[in-house]
Amino acid sequence: MPHMTNKSLVKRDLKVVWHPCSQMKDHEWLPMIPVRRGEGVWLYDMDGRRYLDAVSSWWVNLFGHANPRINQALRRQMESLEHVILAGFTHEPVVQLSERLVALTPEPLTRCFYTDNGSSAVEVALKMSYHYWRNSGQTQRTRFITLSGSYHGETLGTLGVGDVALYKDTYRPLLMEAITVPSPDCALREEGVSWEEHSRRMFAHMEQALAEHAHETAAVIVEPLVQCATGMRMYHPVYLKLLREACDRHGVHLIADEIAVGFGRTGTMFACEHAGICADFLCLSKGLTGGYLPLATVLTNDTVYDAFYDDYATLRAFLHSHSYTGNALACAAAMATLDIFQQDDVIARNRQLSAHMLRAVSHLADHPHVAEVRQTGMIVAMEMIRDRKTREPYPFEERRGLRVYQHALGREALLRPLGNVVYMMPPYVISEDQIDHLAKVAEEGIDLATQD
Repeated sequence: MPHMTNKSLVKRDLKVVWHPCSQMKDHEWLPMIPVRRGEGVWLYDMDGRRYLDAVSSWWVNLFGHANPRINQALRRQMESLEHVILAGFTHEPVVQLSERLVALTPEPLTRCFYTDNGSSAVEVALKMSYHYWRNSGQTQRTRFITLSGSYHGETLGTLGVGDVALYKDTYRPLLMEAITVPSPDCALREEGVSWEEHSRRMFAHMEQALAEHAHETAAVIVEPLVQCATGMRMYHPVYLKLLREACDRHGVHLIADEIAVGFGRTGTMFACEHAGICADFLCLSKGLTGGYLPLATVLTNDTVYDAFYDDYATLRAFLHSHSYTGNALACAAAMATLDIFQQDDVIARNRQLSAHMLRAVSHLADHPHVAEVRQTGMIVAMEMIRDRKTREPYPFEERRGLRVYQHALGREALLRPLGNVVYMMPPYVISEDQIDHLAKVAEEGIDLATQD
């Protein structure tokens, strides 16, 4: 067999593969990167070049590529059971993982419902909340409240409660209509106003929406602390505290979409811990398996569970299903991931790394074309802007972020900006020297991208 090169594999790829989140015509001039293997924070292409995975391969990889401990757990599991139907059957990995997740998450979360991916987990939470109220005789509760700029997935249900026009506008005629309130995005705070005060002020919009619509609302859904897909928009934990209190007061469910921010990303195991609250539905995926296999879960409480528990003939059961629900291999990878958290004191080390990340890029806050540098835990973002005084953004058609991406590839780094927002969200096994390299590459990329 002839030696495989970047060029030869890309040629084959373009004949048969339709890639996600891509305008395929770009690849007439934008080279695709074929990956032969991964090791730690590094990805290696067919031609021997390497790239530091600064975005954790779409925010999923926590402990590096080809992690020996997760590999070993998967080898052990595949020798006994790869998968079995979870309707009417069970297996030890799914039971063990559920026990551990219930123990890790705040009371009163007691039940795990598994799906294949994050979008599907959010679909489950939406359906489960609506169905709970229906089973409880409150059939008028059919709506959801969401934040502007939110992203919860790309299935029709999740697009309905999302608010990123790029993904949503095309499919708007197919979607349910959510009640959207202004985000507490602290990038929009007035000069001299703290994150906490801005978040408190912005909660007035949510309070008003609940006062007007609680009677018809099943749940409020939020991404705790960081709205990732809309450009790493961040807000203060006090907003979550106020939201939990308001949902209780108005008798509305709270759905926490921690798919991107769970498992140590924000400096605590789960983002809601910063506010000391617990949601009625907690959606987890991405880092759950350390970036190895698709797996997601929705944790909820016994009050919700009991509303579905009845004789079959009542038709109160929750009949949502996926073929690979609770896949044994994915559960084994998830448990190995949790073992690493437990054995390596990951959260404490992440706090040290996140402090270093901020030190490495904080000077960019003075860059003439950087609106701000913002950080929550192991996520740091730098937003490019045409004019700092007027806050005039760069037009999306100019694709300034793409220039940063292209520069970074030539400097052994995978930085994939969100529009004009350059960010780092690396695996937790990154070193301080590697963080410094990414910071330098990001600065070079921003300098190049903002030259007119």
